[in-house]
Amino acid sequence: MLKRNNKTELITGIDIGSTSIRIAVGQLSLHSGGRENLRIIGAVEVPSTGIYRGAVSSIEEAISSVSHALEQIQRLIGAPIEHIWVGIGGVEIKSQESRGMVSVAKADGEIAYEDKLRAIESAQVVAPPLNYEVMHVMPHTFVVDGQIGIKDPVGMTGTRLEVNVKIIYGLSAQLKNINKTIYRSGLEIDDVVLTIIAAGKTVSTPKQRELGVVVVNFGGTTTSLAVYEEGEVTHTAILPIGSEHITHDLSLGLQVSADTAEKIKIKYGHSLPKSVSKRDKITITTGEGGREEVPLRYVAEIINARVGEILEKIDEELNSIGKSALLPAGAVFIGGGANTKGLVDVARTVLRLPVALGYPVEIESITPRAYDLVFVGAVGLVKWGSNINYHFKDKKSIIYNATNKFWRWIRKLGKWLIP
Repeated sequence: MLKRNNKTELITGIDIGSTSIRIAVGQLSLHSGGRENLRIIGAVEVPSTGIYRGAVSSIEEAISSVSHALEQIQRLIGAPIEHIWVGIGGVEIKSQESRGMVSVAKADGEIAYEDKLRAIESAQVVAPPLNYEVMHVMPHTFVVDGQIGIKDPVGMTGTRLEVNVKIIYGLSAQLKNINKTIYRSGLEIDDVVLTIIAAGKTVSTPKQRELGVVVVNFGGTTTSLAVYEEGEVTHTAILPIGSEHITHDLSLGLQVSADTAEKIKIKYGHSLPKSVSKRDKITITTGEGGREEVPLRYVAEIINARVGEILEKIDEELNSIGKSALLPAGAVFIGGGANTKGLVDVARTVLRLPVALGYPVEIESITPRAYDLVFVGAVGLVKWGSNINYHFKDKKSIIYNATNKFWRWIRKLGKWLIP
């Protein structure tokens, strides 16, 4: 990790998706006075194979895809990558609330940072769901001698400290397969992170998270979301539907191949039919080699139907926690599906919320790709890694899962055994 006599350090994030694998590399510069500057110096994207709905379906194919992406980014930045923050979006997740309590250690009752850590650790003494393991432990609020609603108790005085936390679990088998894929690609794993959580803090401001906002990652085969209120994550979900379903609908509706449908979606697609002229048409090649003119409004109607369904499922998820149309800061969309024209207008109508596209906040970059909606996940992982590695308190509040430690131990053992 970072040594104090060094001026810069590379931080790498890999966003493993079902359609693409994206890697972003950031350079953290330390200036006099402790000032830090994070800059994205490279970003690459390769098609993913061996990945289905964010989970590994073929180890060998997945390793090949990760290795290909790794070769490209190393060639681009001219430096080797040794360790990486891994983001996943399709893993089966569960979450639960927990509560921890400890006695304040100091005789004068002043709460130290160690007391805060002990309280968070005590909240984890709960049995995880069968075949699941801890991914994230996120403290919400603290209670000091019955005083509720405390954000940070350090420095306060009391005898008893309590904390309310949200624990997010991932399916053990899926996490181990992801770890194995990265390890066999020759990389050390800093940690495995739920991509939507890393991306959420990258595209939203503290004020938005305080008021209440939902960040939606509109991916290829899944759509994930994270709800923030009072500055913290209060709900996460992964829906098994994404922009590839739009492609499938176009393929069936226009009777063209999936590749042709994808090109039509990207070049001509619009999710708001009334914004498309009835006179506009495109010429497509039919399966028998013939040519046929198709109204663009018909294409837009197909897209609108599926986009509307996805947005309704998002609204149903918000309604399940009592937040449908009740998030003042609205919804922020990221991911490849967010590039669909007209999405913001349709989403405003369906979700009944202010809607915007999410771009990285307070991130510098020498490559314009870092500001593309599809790279927000990878860039978010770089920022996440920067915060964890170089801010001691943040690092101590994050719980690393046992799977990562296992693979790091195996790798060290292998280096010791092999001359």
